[in-house]
Amino acid sequence: MSFLDPVLNPVLMPIIELSPFLAIVILAFVLSVLITLVYKYFTNQAEMKKLKDQQKEYQNKMKELRSQPEEMMKVQKEAMKANLDYMKHSFKPTLITMLPILLIFGWMTAHLTYEPLLPGEAFGITAEFKEGIIGPAELIVPEGVELQPQAEQEINAGKATWNLKSPAGTFFVTLKKGELEQNKKITVTEKLKYEEPISIYQDSEIEKITVYHNKLRPMGREFTVPIVNWQPGWLGVYIIFSLIFSLGLRKIFKLH
Repeated sequence: MSFLDPVLNPVLMPIIELSPFLAIVILAFVLSVLITLVYKYFTNQAEMKKLKDQQKEYQNKMKELRSQPEEMMKVQKEAMKANLDYMKHSFKPTLITMLPILLIFGWMTAHLTYEPLLPGEAFGITAEFKEGIIGPAELIVPEGVELQPQAEQEINAGKATWNLKSPAGTFFVTLKKGELEQNKKITVTEKLKYEEPISIYQDSEIEKITVYHNKLRPMGREFTVPIVNWQPGWLGVYIIFSLIFSLGLRKIFKLH
């Protein structure tokens, strides 16, 4: 569960159910507008323009002084100073927007990273144990949940794995190793909803339980970026559209 669930879920979950891609594009636009407005009103645009113009002048001078290394180095030092001043002016809006962006990124990670576990479709669950732990481990599931190959599995190389099928619903499975038990919450649904796939247990012979989900591909499982053979997840889609929106908004507001 994300910190922002009570605020963002009522607004964005219906859009996510309709189209995760659309939800990411909307968030990219909203955040780009927020960042642009903060940048506009929390920087001295006259000073920023002056520094930008200086940077261009220094770049042109360095091109002209390529045959005079000593003179070019002097100009380069001045250019570096102008770049540093520009970064200092940009730092304040960055600090202001950092926290809300991190919070929204946390919400997006919690809701847009994986596909849900679908009713009637098999999914895997793996338990990992402390080094040296051997013997059988048992996975106990509620009535109505199919378990394969069998409830009791031998630990092999520190791991034991099962496959499950379940109707829609939220339930707990229990992993038993001797007298030790650990519970793992699982949600099976056709909606874009899932529990945290990985649970880590401190100071326990059972170190980790992982429920395997497919990664969410907002642009579709079949979509691949040509040449690089890349299937972007939510972060990739967000970055692409935030760059497009940010460049457009900076031109509209004539920001420097």
